Amino acid sequence: MHDELKTSYRSIIEAVGEDPNREGLLDTPKRAAKAMEYLTKGYRQTLEEITNNAVFSTDADDMVVIQDIELYSMCEHHLLPFVGRCHIAYIPNGKVLGLSKFARIVDMYARRFQIQEQLTHQIAKAVEEVIGAKGVGVIVEAKHMCMMMRGVEKQNSQMRTSVMLGSFRNDSKTRNEFLMLIKR
Repeated sequence: MHDELKTSYRSIIEAVGEDPNREGLLDTPKRAAKAMEYLTKGYRQTLEEITNNAVFSTDADDMVVIQDIELYSMCEHHLLPFVGRCHIAYIPNGKVLGLSKFARIVDMYARRFQIQEQLTHQIAKAVEEVIGAKGVGVIVEAKHMCMMMRGVEKQNSQMRTSVMLGSFRNDSKTRNEFLMLIKR
């Protein structure tokens, strides 16, 4: 994959009218290929691999909230970054997940070409699948470079998406508690 990406980046540099042999650009195809491999590493990960059996039994059945998980992704329409944060809540159903695994779930799906709506859904479904929670709530807030750097160029725009599953969808008290806890 690396050599193919390197060749493609060299072609892009030439296509925009630059000289890929210019000193400042000489190693750019190699660096850009390495960066793209990292930015899309989510395609080479699985949910089982990243959660790594970190599911634990519990008697707890109160809401768990993980707030302000940073995320970096790339818009599948323009291949430009969008950056933001993710808030996850769930009601355990006999199982909890190791705290760092939530960030790993967010990263796995964010490190793919994405739209924010789909990313939010994938995170919620993954949490539901891994621990069989009674309910899952996910909110993603992000700024999109495709809207800030090009097109309408609106610097202060932000997109919020939410997915509510189980008790978060069916019980307004549960949903409102989540929203109150993250103050949104």
